[in-house]
Amino acid sequence: MRTLARSLLLPGLTALALTATGCSSTPHTGAAEPAGTTSPTPAADGVSQQLDVAAAPQGESTPAAVARGDAKGRTEKSALKVASYDAASGRAVIADAPKAPSKGPSQAPSPGKTASTPPDSARPGADKPVAVGDVIASAPAPGAPNGLLAKVTEVVGKTDRGTEVKTASTTLASVLNDDKADGKVPVDPASVTVEPLMKGVTFSWAKSDGLKFGPEGAKLPLGNLRLDVNASVDTAPDAPASAGASVSGFVQLAPQVEFAYDGTPGGAPGPRGAFLGMSGDWSSQWKLQGRAAASTGAPKRIPFAKLHSSPVIQVGPVPVVVNLDLTCYIQVEADGKVTVEVQQDVKGDFKVGGSYAVGKGWTPVSASNVQSTPVRASVTAAGRVKGAIGAEASVGLYGAVGVTGDFAPYLRGEADAKATASSDGKTSLSGAWALYGGFDLSGNLQLQLSLFGTPLFERRIPLGSLNREWALASGRTGQ
Repeated sequence: MRTLARSLLLPGLTALALTATGCSSTPHTGAAEPAGTTSPTPAADGVSQQLDVAAAPQGESTPAAVARGDAKGRTEKSALKVASYDAASGRAVIADAPKAPSKGPSQAPSPGKTASTPPDSARPGADKPVAVGDVIASAPAPGAPNGLLAKVTEVVGKTDRGTEVKTASTTLASVLNDDKADGKVPVDPASVTVEPLMKGVTFSWAKSDGLKFGPEGAKLPLGNLRLDVNASVDTAPDAPASAGASVSGFVQLAPQVEFAYDGTPGGAPGPRGAFLGMSGDWSSQWKLQGRAAASTGAPKRIPFAKLHSSPVIQVGPVPVVVNLDLTCYIQVEADGKVTVEVQQDVKGDFKVGGSYAVGKGWTPVSASNVQSTPVRASVTAAGRVKGAIGAEASVGLYGAVGVTGDFAPYLRGEADAKATASSDGKTSLSGAWALYGGFDLSGNLQLQLSLFGTPLFERRIPLGSLNREWALASGRTGQ
């Protein structure tokens, strides 16, 4: 985790890391250790520093930071917030943040301690808390539900709500300059909003300050979220009533944001390196049974829930808003001839993201390590079937999508007669049969990764398709 160096090459530049209030739709995370309560001290010689990366402190009065553009390049706490923002005009109103309630009469600091930094409103020139060239990096605010990263182009004047300014888009490089940061921040499952897309979907989670239990009293590990689904899928038209197709099971994961930035010394534009991605542990247990309808064209994908979170990570004093979206789905590919009853337990991890290095540009990152536990299965008639329970994920900054990933553990079965088997070696069969476990991982990098201050790329860069498959059980009559 790391600390901010202040650029001495941009006189008059003030980078404001402002914490917003009044946005209950995107609560701050709290799953990681809270960021420190004091601002990092800039190096005396102005060289780059390491920035701590952690979950932003909870609460509406979290102090912001101001990287002053004077000769010392000092970074100070700020009592400012974005009171409102209009995306159409780029106008924002900057005001003093609400003061925390007093806990008693003020006292002089103890020997060896320094007094807290006075608020911006108590400083000379407080009638203009921001100036042209200042950079605003704000957590979610009224009118900016995905946070705000913008440069002040004009100070319009005072209003009854604060100082009105005009802004233009900018990049993280203008805030982080030549500093470095690298860290992972778990996503607080309590900050995730869930939209069920079909009946039979339930959501449960567990966090450090209290447990919420899953179905049937199952206790979840801390930091995990879980979706349970029990839904019908299209059944083959000629299938008997007893062969109605359905999928049931759960997806459980503990997502985390990965963020890295390596600034260029000497004030050169853009970073030397950067990374943005999402990773986490994954487990699922699901059951596919019945005779699914034949697939026409692409496999039939059935979304059953959408999840969204906008965790605010604290990079030194700068709040960086990360947007996460997941759509969990069931996917069935069949020829309409096979009646199955299969159950699979999958555990592992995944990582999708984009990595930047100067001279090489952006390159995709995708990795997964998945294991499947023994599967019990029954396959009847000749044909094929493939079922998956997976998630489409996207991760970006300040509302702009940067990386998309699709992670889908699956089970595939083939048969030319009737076979009943388990991967522990016990079989009862008549005809050839085979069962396979596996997963697919794919995705793309998006143009919006230029928010780091790196050059644009003209097209999406595919992550590449990562596929692993392993045999679970197979056999032939007479064996």
